[in-house]
Amino acid sequence: MTNIKRFITAMTAIGILTSASLSSAASDGLEINHLGVNNTLVRVTGGDQYLMLPVQENIDDARINVLVDGKIAETIYVRLAKSKTDYLVPFDLSPYKGKKVTLDVVTPQGRSSVREAKEDACWKGLTLTDTLDIQDNEQQYRPAFHHAPLYGWMNDPNGMFYKDGVWHLYYQYNPYGSKWQNMTWAHSTTKDLINWNHEPIAIRPDGLGSIFSGSSVIDHEGTAGFGKDAVIALFTSAGTSQMQSLAHSSDNGMTFTKYDGNPILTLESEARDPNMFWNPETKEWNLVLAHALDHEMLFFTSPDLKTWTLQSGFGKGLGCQDGVWECPDLFQLPVEGTNEKKWVLICNINPGGPFGGSAIQYFTGDWDGKTFKADTDAQGNVPTKWLDFGKDNYALVSWSDAPDGRRTAIGWMSNWQYAADVPTKQFRSANTLPREIGLFKGPDGQIYASSAPSPELSALRGKLTLSKGSVKAGKNPVSFALPAANNGICEILLDIDVTGKDVVTLTLSNKVGNKVDMVYDSEKHTLSFDRRESGIVDFSENFPAVTVSPTFETNGRISLRIFVDKSSIEVFGNDGQFVMTNLVFPVEPYSSFSVSSTGGKSKISNLKVYSLKTK
Repeated sequence: MTNIKRFITAMTAIGILTSASLSSAASDGLEINHLGVNNTLVRVTGGDQYLMLPVQENIDDARINVLVDGKIAETIYVRLAKSKTDYLVPFDLSPYKGKKVTLDVVTPQGRSSVREAKEDACWKGLTLTDTLDIQDNEQQYRPAFHHAPLYGWMNDPNGMFYKDGVWHLYYQYNPYGSKWQNMTWAHSTTKDLINWNHEPIAIRPDGLGSIFSGSSVIDHEGTAGFGKDAVIALFTSAGTSQMQSLAHSSDNGMTFTKYDGNPILTLESEARDPNMFWNPETKEWNLVLAHALDHEMLFFTSPDLKTWTLQSGFGKGLGCQDGVWECPDLFQLPVEGTNEKKWVLICNINPGGPFGGSAIQYFTGDWDGKTFKADTDAQGNVPTKWLDFGKDNYALVSWSDAPDGRRTAIGWMSNWQYAADVPTKQFRSANTLPREIGLFKGPDGQIYASSAPSPELSALRGKLTLSKGSVKAGKNPVSFALPAANNGICEILLDIDVTGKDVVTLTLSNKVGNKVDMVYDSEKHTLSFDRRESGIVDFSENFPAVTVSPTFETNGRISLRIFVDKSSIEVFGNDGQFVMTNLVFPVEPYSSFSVSSTGGKSKISNLKVYSLKTK
């Protein structure tokens, strides 16, 4: 669901050049001067728009200083191919049109002589082009209905806001390869949370460092001095140290101008990922900043988004104290079925998740504009709560100014344990489906956060391929065919009603033996997800796993809504009261769905399967 034409005008490219293009002489419009075993100058003498850079993923980054009229305009890091080219990435020359551009390349690979250095694959593969020879990126595991970069590496969602009917999503992005590096804010937009347009890169690295995570708001009253309704972004400038910087936009977030007073906030220790919002009760801006290594969140206030005063901290000794704390969010929501409202503090952590690696913990409590006080359990302790019980939902944050009082959020669908090793090539990572965050009371009286699919996602549904009012879950599995169209992507809905101590198993499988088992244990009140035989699992020892979620029920009944994409399965239970997000890489698409139970007496009802649209 990508707009290729808009993507091209955004001066970004995916795909691999044809073999004919690859064989073009690197001397056409380029002059290559080898200065030593590790240093090469590439002078651009042609007037084309893109310089295609050959990438080999299993080597170290080369540092490239881009010299424009003899001055360093930017520095990028690229895994320039040494022995083979895995794929090409474009470097856009159009900002420097009419100027002399030279790439000063320093490669880290050891070589015995300049003659050996000249044999590197990258020098023969460097190519200039005006019209990109693009093929749609139809990799086997490219998501069909999730947002993903058209090429390159992606991690945390950033700076999201809603304005004039458009949802803006920024994200951590490497334009020059599908592993982490060169962090910028890339930009995508959508009007329906399904079809995404890829816009030009919004914020690039500068002298203060790479552009790490942050947030954006609409400054309705112009408090920052950049005009009413200006879009203000705060982000972490990550150079030698981490500091917070500001950028502003007068064209609805399409382009940003960095504030000439950056950085606006510095500390004596590592802190990052500023998340800000307007507090109507106190008539000032609030800011949550992750004090990453100290395992706490810091709270600031400001009248103008530029001058911030530290008010308090929260979290030391509470919740999961492993890894680092990062990517915070803070918002207020009503508690379903009550007249009560509570604040939710999102605290993404890595590592330390319940099943290893990165995960989303959260706290519910009260916020007075300066301090956060967490709810406690019956024993007076602050409980650790998890928003997703899969392994692959991280850095979740919400859109500011979402319509109708909604708290709509999205996460990065991967895990730092293996994100750089998953079996994709030209791109890495996708976002989760957009979700609506809510609050409900569990059977223990505690307040928990729910995470339900955004209502727009119902428009994904295509043909209803299966509809069963009632199915007995016997000891022998009862199987149903999944839609073959669109590589098996589908949505599955069903209700489970357990009799006695039955354990119900739902299985997705294919003809080559790949399978995922989801097991509902009504006595333990859990749903487990076993992906140990789901397909390709050997790229990381941390990938084969069983994740387990509480079901927050007492009656042996649950409702499930399952979204199956080419490389992910998202399970939403009881309108999002429990959720599991897990990547899968089946060798072939899952083609069968079966149900069974240990006692043979449980019932599946309202079973529906929809084929999902991809265009």
